[in-house]
Amino acid sequence: MKLARFLAKGRVHQGVYREGLLLDEAGEAHRPEDVTWLLPFTPGKILGVALNYADHAEELGLSRPEEPALFWKPNTSLLPHKGVVLYPKGARFVHYEVELAVVVGRPMKKVKAKDALDYVLGYTIANDLVARDYVTNTFRPPIRAKGRDTFLPLGPFLVVEEVEDPQDLWLRAYVNGELRQEGHTSRMLYSVAELLEFISEFMTLEPYDVLLTGTPKGISQVRPGDVMRLEIEGLGALENPIEEEP
Repeated sequence: MKLARFLAKGRVHQGVYREGLLLDEAGEAHRPEDVTWLLPFTPGKILGVALNYADHAEELGLSRPEEPALFWKPNTSLLPHKGVVLYPKGARFVHYEVELAVVVGRPMKKVKAKDALDYVLGYTIANDLVARDYVTNTFRPPIRAKGRDTFLPLGPFLVVEEVEDPQDLWLRAYVNGELRQEGHTSRMLYSVAELLEFISEFMTLEPYDVLLTGTPKGISQVRPGDVMRLEIEGLGALENPIEEEP
């Protein structure tokens, strides 16, 4: 089931996406192009994992982490499907990162990997944007590079009860229709279940907390005027244009 939140006819709706249409609570159908998309749910904590694909670490000239390399994304960086990403003034290198986002469904504490997926509510697509100008060798990844407003598009759906295996999904990123990035979740260094075990050993994860699971090789520069379209098999497509910040 693909759950969505959207604004239509002056009202906020919680609905489902089915056969190309958005159905609201009353069963009324809305064309996706006629609505304003909202985040499909309200996230709690947002945790990311850096360098979770070996080929991405290699393209950055970095070694593989000996354990999951975690970081935070602030909730103020969130942006819905079709929302406008603001390109920082003076930035020279901003890039997208297509990532599988895991949404926690119930409290997790010291959960083993073999049981971890039972605690997952669903999955969505994330674009973990980075202003690489602010990445330094002293701390990776810095908040200033990844935590900017609009630097975490998320959506368009919360997909529940449809993903049989989160380690068997293709990820792709397009810029202005050109394929720039492609990878497969089977190539993660740490699987979704292993990441949830690692984090829940020292931190309680709560319903609607979000885990960004890393990006494969294929990052490249984007600029104002570009349109990013990120796709994950079975989860839909997350699309956002870029404009220079005022």
